[in-house]
Amino acid sequence: MVHSFPDLLAGVIITAYWARAMRLAWKMRQQTGNAANFTPAEDIGRKIRILWRPLVVIWIAHLFVNAFKPEPKLPFILHPLAYHPIVSWVCVFILAAGLAATLLCWRRMGKSWRMGINPNEKTQLIVSGPYAYIRHPIYAIQSLMLLASMGLLVSPLMLVACPLMIAFLQWEARREEKYLAVHHGQGYVDYCRHTGGFVPRSFRAYRNA
Repeated sequence: MVHSFPDLLAGVIITAYWARAMRLAWKMRQQTGNAANFTPAEDIGRKIRILWRPLVVIWIAHLFVNAFKPEPKLPFILHPLAYHPIVSWVCVFILAAGLAATLLCWRRMGKSWRMGINPNEKTQLIVSGPYAYIRHPIYAIQSLMLLASMGLLVSPLMLVACPLMIAFLQWEARREEKYLAVHHGQGYVDYCRHTGGFVPRSFRAYRNA
């Protein structure tokens, strides 16, 4: 029996998000032999995944557990500390919009899409579409989805897991920028001057010289 439809829909949306990412990685491996750096070649990236992957499982599983289990039977760590039906459905809408926007970003990235850093690999620098305004639209959208998840399910566990994942995204973004600056040089530095990281610096699209 479903006890929370917003939690259930949120779990389905986030599962679809990561299922699509896994499918993209598998498809890329079939085409190129490289699974989009699902397991990064560099040591720090592999260590980050040791924490990141369990957090993703927690993110998804927590929503499904709360969707099907009545509140009185939930342990404190999973128990909602606050709830408002309108806020919950707004958060579900944000999650659905985030999935749709991420699909567009993945399409824009094409063969340059990666899930981690390979220091010895140089991919095409994508500076069009949403990337003409911010450097990390996928991370920005995922951060917004994490915030929406906290708004939907305000539990002790979610209030720990989601901020930690957002912090990892910020860290990974900075690591990627150092990597891209090495491989793309002054062109990437100029691009960074005109675009924001997670929030647009201006509403004028970057034009590659």
